[in-house]
Amino acid sequence: MSKITPDHLARQAYVYVRQSTPDQLLHNHESRRRQYGLADRARQLGWSEVVVVDDDLGRSGGGIARPGFERLLVAICEAKVGIVLAVEASRLARNGRDWHTLLEFCGLVGCLLADEDGVYDARLPNDRLLLGMKGTMSEMELSILRQRSLEALRQKARRGELFFTVAVGYVKTRHDRIEMDPDLRIREAISLVFRKFAEFQSIRQVHLWLRQERIQLPAVDYSVDRQRTLWKLPVYNTIHHMLTNPVYGGAYAFGRTGSRVTVRDGRKRVTSGCRRARADWEVLIPEHHEGYISWAEFERNQQLIADNANSKGFMARGAVRRGESLLAGLMRCGHCGRRLHVSYSGTDGFCVRYNCRGAHLNHGTEPCISFGGIRVDAAVAAEVLRVLAPLGIEAALQAIEARQSDAAERRRQTELALTQARYEAELARRQYDRIDPDNRLVAAELERRWNDRLVEVCRLEEQLSAPGSDQAVLPTAEERARLLALGADIEALWYHPGATAETRKRIIRTVIAEIVVKLVEDTIQLVIHWQGGDHTRLTVPRNRTGKHRWSTAAETGDLIRALARQQPDSGIAMILNRAGKRTGKGNTWTEARVRSFRNGHGIAVYREGEMAERGELTLEQTAERLKVSKMTVLRLIGGGALQAWQVCKGAPWAIAEAQLSGLDVRRLPSRRPVPANPDQQTLDFQ
Repeated sequence: MSKITPDHLARQAYVYVRQSTPDQLLHNHESRRRQYGLADRARQLGWSEVVVVDDDLGRSGGGIARPGFERLLVAICEAKVGIVLAVEASRLARNGRDWHTLLEFCGLVGCLLADEDGVYDARLPNDRLLLGMKGTMSEMELSILRQRSLEALRQKARRGELFFTVAVGYVKTRHDRIEMDPDLRIREAISLVFRKFAEFQSIRQVHLWLRQERIQLPAVDYSVDRQRTLWKLPVYNTIHHMLTNPVYGGAYAFGRTGSRVTVRDGRKRVTSGCRRARADWEVLIPEHHEGYISWAEFERNQQLIADNANSKGFMARGAVRRGESLLAGLMRCGHCGRRLHVSYSGTDGFCVRYNCRGAHLNHGTEPCISFGGIRVDAAVAAEVLRVLAPLGIEAALQAIEARQSDAAERRRQTELALTQARYEAELARRQYDRIDPDNRLVAAELERRWNDRLVEVCRLEEQLSAPGSDQAVLPTAEERARLLALGADIEALWYHPGATAETRKRIIRTVIAEIVVKLVEDTIQLVIHWQGGDHTRLTVPRNRTGKHRWSTAAETGDLIRALARQQPDSGIAMILNRAGKRTGKGNTWTEARVRSFRNGHGIAVYREGEMAERGELTLEQTAERLKVSKMTVLRLIGGGALQAWQVCKGAPWAIAEAQLSGLDVRRLPSRRPVPANPDQQTLDFQ
């Protein structure tokens, strides 16, 4: 008895065509021809209207979204489909969910299923059992095939012989080995990236330098059948991938990325390319091949890149950023272990403060510690200068070499580009010479390519021969002498106007790994952990409440208190300036500044006649009272006849008025100037 009824023939016949991967689309043509041939079989069975569903070519049947299969289910539910034809059950579905959903819908509306073995009715128990077994076997077959292929790949990867693609800078020499690219320009360009990262210690700074110097890097073009190398200005991701790929450290790695499976809208979603932590890599074989850097240097680079990452929690140091704080990212709280935050205040942003706010932000507790950063930065900077002082001359010589190498590297990259451009121009010329001149359709294109290569050669030659292109290779004698002088005086180099805060931070990070801070009473206890493993303890006094770095010196404050009992504000300002005293910010004194200081410290203003109330006379008043000159009064003071005192040199003399009563200047011994020649005698004339 035939299962095909007139009701089935009145509907449409659907032929479902699917191949799992794009590779099968390119190479497995016979399977696709067999599936399209099912349309003829549907017509032989009696259907006149046949619909071919091939929207899922290149898609897996393991449960991911398939628009063609969903369109088929919609048509079945609308009772438009009389029969669904496929080569085998694996074409329709490779997972139980999709397969049994299809069987359920076909049984509800009376739709038939057909493959090369026969026609099945999902409403019949025997056919449904057989179809269920075929779906289960199809799903099991996929699992077995996938397991076999993946295990074979892993086995080959464990030997370090599995290569899907080869990183730029390497080529396959055999089926299971790689070596450095024989192209000298490619090798030197990649080596330049690693040298510059060791110098700048920042991926972004390397990227900016390469873009500024217009240095191109090699890239792989996968748009053609044969792998081809292109040269172009780098983007940030290119440099980041190059610096984080273990292949350049001479290691073989497999399983650095994986797939993540999620369920969205009732469907399985597979996201590939998810990066894994190094502990989750399946294979890692150091010293597998020749690397552009050593594995130890690659490990240091990864640690440095991790430290440069901002917003990665309280354990990461973060990259060098703008701001006057020298120790941002290096300081850790000795009480709770969290990294300290930095805050700036003031109109110029130079007031630095370190705060431990991790527990407050995460748990709502009280802030841990907080202190001003000026003294701490200065103390750590002084300790760094003390440690680096013996290395000053060596650093100066390295600066000279770095200046020479920068220009040499730029010129070297241009020379290599010129060599390659000349080769490509010569190759284009030979191709043009081999063509028949009468064949203008081909000759015109080859002539255009030749001209383009010649233009590039001319551009590079002009760049090399341009005036000043290599002036920076050697510093002048004056510049060399200045660098050596600064190297001998590392402190002058540190505070040189050309030394930016970013430069100082980079120097400190090079020598210091971490600083642990504790607050003990009125002091800040610092433990400096140097990169080499040594430790240094420092103690820095804390600022008291109301104190800041612009405070006037205590000695100057005492002078103002004493002078305020003798002079008005304008006189005090003149005396302080003559004595070389300065304000807290290093300015000279004015009447307004003296007044401001007095008001801030509660010092009363001088009143006219205040000295007279205390029974004190000035030098001028004493001379007028004794009817002598001021020099005579000074001689009396120097001889001890009068007792007087000064707050400081240049300040007014204060003489007790009580000493003048009964003092007869005429009876005092005359004090004449002592001659310079001790043999000279004094003549008394009668």
